[in-house]
Amino acid sequence: MTYRRLVSLALLAFDGLWVATVFPMIGWLRGAPGPSISDLSSLLIPYGVFILVVYLIDGYSTRTDMLSLGYASQHAIALLAGMVVMMLVTFVFIKDPYSLQSSRAVIGLSYVALIPLTLSYRRWLSLRLMARKLRRPVIFVGSQAGCVAFKESCDQNKFSQDVLYVATDAERHESMTPFVGLEMQPVSELLAILVRLDRQIEATVLDENSRDLPFAVTEKLMDLHLSGVPTYTLERFHEAYWRKITLQGLNQIWLFREGFEIARDPVYERLKRISDIGFALVGLTLASPLMLACAAVVWLNDRGPVFFKQVRIGKNRHPFEAYKFRTMKSDASKGDPYTRVGDNRITRPGRILRTTRLDELPQLWNVLNGDMSLIGPRAEWDRLVRKYEKEIPCYHFRHLVKPGVTGWAQVNYPYGANVQDTLRKMEYDLYYIRHFSFALDASIVLKTIHIMLGGKGR
Repeated sequence: MTYRRLVSLALLAFDGLWVATVFPMIGWLRGAPGPSISDLSSLLIPYGVFILVVYLIDGYSTRTDMLSLGYASQHAIALLAGMVVMMLVTFVFIKDPYSLQSSRAVIGLSYVALIPLTLSYRRWLSLRLMARKLRRPVIFVGSQAGCVAFKESCDQNKFSQDVLYVATDAERHESMTPFVGLEMQPVSELLAILVRLDRQIEATVLDENSRDLPFAVTEKLMDLHLSGVPTYTLERFHEAYWRKITLQGLNQIWLFREGFEIARDPVYERLKRISDIGFALVGLTLASPLMLACAAVVWLNDRGPVFFKQVRIGKNRHPFEAYKFRTMKSDASKGDPYTRVGDNRITRPGRILRTTRLDELPQLWNVLNGDMSLIGPRAEWDRLVRKYEKEIPCYHFRHLVKPGVTGWAQVNYPYGANVQDTLRKMEYDLYYIRHFSFALDASIVLKTIHIMLGGKGR
């Protein structure tokens, strides 16, 4: 069993221990008849809900930075969401007598108490894992240009581990080593490096230029892989560590060669459409007072139009008119197509609507119309789409699914203000399309709430 799996199992065990301790203790303090330590079966449901919401924010993944304030916020939001789910399960769906039905306060206070408790040992484990990772380098094997590209990716993703670079073409171009200041080892040294470091390696990454490695090297890589030191293709490494798909090596037939069956599954698509309609109706109903307040603030600011309408591109390149609360001056669309930091076209109430993402609420109407989904790639302006399709190969892959009010790229990358940003966001969009699932959608919802409460929209 690998060290990572042991850590994940340890987290599951600690979580179970605290759920089994906190719920009976809160019930005893409240004087409410509830679950007892001797009746652990009644705690299986709150424990299951806890596991579900924490899993959705990668709270059992050893690659998650649990020391960051961002994770702490997501952890708190996830457990509060779990509390709501547990309330619904206990008082709406369970008809038979159930010990937790005696007090709503026991459920609420227990989940609140679990936030700091379960976060504390995650932070402690994260510190231990970070110290261990820093002692275990990643080995990248590829061309010299590939090594430089991987170094840039590591910098962009703030990858803190040491990386040893092995160039497959170093011996053919010895004058290019070191290449632009990056120290590389020739491929002839790879076997010696693998033998010397052995299980002290975190992982090995192979790019497209690593297909013709010596048999002894591939045999050693297989031995390490079976002993818990994984070997990744470049694409798989991006997916596993950074939850995105690299655009390197992308071509016109890649989408069909790799599959993406779920994105084209009509059954899943219909289920997603049903859930979109249900949640959009509930959202519009619950948010209607807030939307009326937003509309009033926008109109009172300058007596201009309340809504901003713009042609966006949807699934299968279908154009549609998207609605948002207007956050800019009435004639702003004639200028720069991107919103810049400190953009003076944004109105005072518009800044608040953007940072909280309340300006997106009218797009729930687009969801009801079927032009958008709640979750998906950002719906881009048709003017920008024409530009991107000329400059970005395979950009049209984004149009395999419906655009969303929020999405994987939106919660992982800041607002895009140029073609380079669009390239980076497309990597996350392709990851979402490839891993299309309700679990990923639920994870995006939790991360979106974190962004809205933190005022991190733009």
